Amino acid sequence: MASTSDIRNGLCIKYNHDIYKIIEFLHVKPGKGPAFVRTKLKSLTNGKVLDNTFSAGHKIEEVRVETHTFQYLYSEGDQFHFMNVESYEQITLDKKILDAPDLLKEGTNVMVQINTETELPLSVDMPASIVLEVTYAEPGVKGNTATNATKPAKVETGASVNVPLFINEGDKIKIDTATGSYMERVKE
Repeated sequence: MASTSDIRNGLCIKYNHDIYKIIEFLHVKPGKGPAFVRTKLKSLTNGKVLDNTFSAGHKIEEVRVETHTFQYLYSEGDQFHFMNVESYEQITLDKKILDAPDLLKEGTNVMVQINTETELPLSVDMPASIVLEVTYAEPGVKGNTATNATKPAKVETGASVNVPLFINEGDKIKIDTATGSYMERVKE
C-alpha cells in the first residue's frame, strides 16, 4: 500500500475496481484545513479521464508494472502490432490504449507498461516528439512567416496537423505527440 506522498506522474493504481494511470497531480496545502492531492486519472481499460481528490495520507493500492521497449510494426484496422526489441515477442494492442495512434510511424520505438500480476499490457508511452514528412499541403507563400496563421497539412501516417503557411509538401516536421501540434521544421 502506498500513500498520497508516493503519487507521481505515470503511477498506476487500483481505484474503484479499475486500474488508473496518474496523468497529472498537485499537492495542495490550503491555509485553512487539511492538505490534499488533486489528481487527473486515466482509466487503462476504457481510456476515460476523471478528476479526483485524495486527502493527505490516504492509502492507495499501487499496481506493479514493468516497462519494456517495443517497436511499432503495423496496424490492421483497430489492432496495432508491436515487437519487444529484446525478446522479439510480438503483441497486439487495441487502438483505444494508444494516446496518439494516428502519429505512429512504422519502426517507432514506444514504452509499453505491463502489469506484472497478469502479464497484460496497460499503457503505451509515445516518444515526446516524432518527425514526419508532409505528404500534402497547400502551396506556401514566401514571406508569410510574420503572422501565426496556420493551414492544415497531411503527414505520412495520414494524420492532419495545423502547420505554418511556409511548410510545403516534402518538408519534415517535428510534432508534439502529447498535443498533436506542430513544433518545428526539421532540416536534414
